[in-house]
Amino acid sequence: MKNTEVVGSKFIVQTANENHLHFADTICAEMEESAKKRGTGIAKRSPVYIMEKMVEGKAIIATTDSGEWVGFCYIETWEHGKFVANSGLIVHPDFRNSGMAKAIKQKAFELSRKKYPDAKIIGITTSLPVMKINSDLGYEPVTFSELPADDAFWKGCASCVNYDVLTRTGRKHCLCTGMMYNPEEKKKEEIAVVGVEPEKHSWDFLKESSLYERWMRIKQRILLRREERARKKNAGTVLVH
Repeated sequence: MKNTEVVGSKFIVQTANENHLHFADTICAEMEESAKKRGTGIAKRSPVYIMEKMVEGKAIIATTDSGEWVGFCYIETWEHGKFVANSGLIVHPDFRNSGMAKAIKQKAFELSRKKYPDAKIIGITTSLPVMKINSDLGYEPVTFSELPADDAFWKGCASCVNYDVLTRTGRKHCLCTGMMYNPEEKKKEEIAVVGVEPEKHSWDFLKESSLYERWMRIKQRILLRREERARKKNAGTVLVH
């Protein structure tokens, strides 16, 4: 089957198409429910938007071999194809911790590289498991200034509970971490002279993840403390006419 990968004998991960349109409502509902449980946010999308991605061949869907929905992810482009994001990764609760998130992300990454070979592939997340998957694919942490400047890109964060942190810091800081796969950097690494240490070292996720997790806890306390102080200050402001 073209553009299809069988994971074990139970799951099928493939580029979504018109045959999967009936899953759109279920996918949107699960995205919203998952965001509520995590207390963060996945950009809210309508079933129509999800259907458009399927028809355009810009989405990955996982199902069981009996046709039950398992997981989903779609790709978006920014700044005329300069950046590509694999967005909305979601796995049905019954199939989590089964390796499906990684399989879907891998397929979305391959689709992105095929459609936009020169684009930088980006993502922002607070999830350590997602960061591990991204790291395995070749992503590395970047500052927010290296992500798209397009307002439409950041508008996707508006449904997140931490959006005010992002806006109050001028898009410089938030609880998420930006990550990027830069094809130009990867080419440089591939053609590096044998025996010469590359100038840029790859990020060792397993080595750095515990340190990162500690930093995230500190970062969260600092940013949320600032947010609380700002709220109290605004609440105590008296307008004089």
